[in-house]
Amino acid sequence: MSAAIDVLGIGNAIVDTLARAEDDALVALDLHRGAMQLVDEARAAQLYAAMGPTTVMSGGSAANTLVGAASFGLAAGFIGKVKDDDAGREFAHDIRGAGVAFSTPFAADGAATARCLILVTPDGQRTMSTFLGACQALGPADVDEELVRSAGILYLEGYLWDPPAAKEAFLKAAKASRAAGRRVALSLSDAFCVDRYRDEFLKLVRDGLVDVLFANESELHSLYQTADFETAVKALGGESNLLGVVTRSEQGVVVIEGGKRVAVPAFPVKEVVDTTGAGDLFAAGFLAGLARGLPYEGGASLGALAAAEVISHVGARPQKDLRQLARDHGLLA
Repeated sequence: MSAAIDVLGIGNAIVDTLARAEDDALVALDLHRGAMQLVDEARAAQLYAAMGPTTVMSGGSAANTLVGAASFGLAAGFIGKVKDDDAGREFAHDIRGAGVAFSTPFAADGAATARCLILVTPDGQRTMSTFLGACQALGPADVDEELVRSAGILYLEGYLWDPPAAKEAFLKAAKASRAAGRRVALSLSDAFCVDRYRDEFLKLVRDGLVDVLFANESELHSLYQTADFETAVKALGGESNLLGVVTRSEQGVVVIEGGKRVAVPAFPVKEVVDTTGAGDLFAAGFLAGLARGLPYEGGASLGALAAAEVISHVGARPQKDLRQLARDHGLLA
């Protein structure tokens, strides 16, 4: 069955606030360097007050991926919850302006639109503190099953497993997609997220609800509780009917399916400015390859190119036309 939408994502709809910071500032604020932690509104206000000059832009892991997918020329859609406030309207404007279909109804009351406070250290590493706000209002009623069934690939972020209602929405969408014979991809999102929900994520894979899994090295180590990369990769390859995609920063990416393993190098970058969104944009490129039926090497190369573009500037969304960039490098016709 042909797909009306190439990729549909479901995730936390978040507006990012970014600022530069030194490592000692992270220590003073009791933050785990390079990780994402959930905070309440009071803690978010405290952290914001401690930030220097900021840059504000729309974000959210899966939303960033779908913006990247649209930039590669895919028909893309996104489901996520924002409040009818200034930040929520900004998020909706930005994602639609990027060419992504977004029709989830605004929350009329309750918590404000989610915000992620991101401190970027001189090496480009990002440390994130997220106030989920209106994201927690996302529930099964926001999932249009007909829309889900029309999408060739359903892309879900692991962060959705934190709010209980969003977890229900995740499961409803995944079941509808698999019942329609579509592919379901999951990004593990963060090693601390995997620590919280390891058994549940593995169950999603082993029950056949997820057939494409994105992880970075730390997330993979957390998933299989081993510090040895080869041991973790072997365990991933042992999962039945699963395509595993593991990013390794400057060491590139490894794609595993059963006993087959493909390695693709990272794309060279003159200067790493901000690693926010690197994994999100890698996923966009790989999904673009899957949607176009490219070999895994082709999709991984598109992902590496997109990740290189996004880490070369501040912010988690591309500033160049990714399809044209891929054509310029001979990766797409």
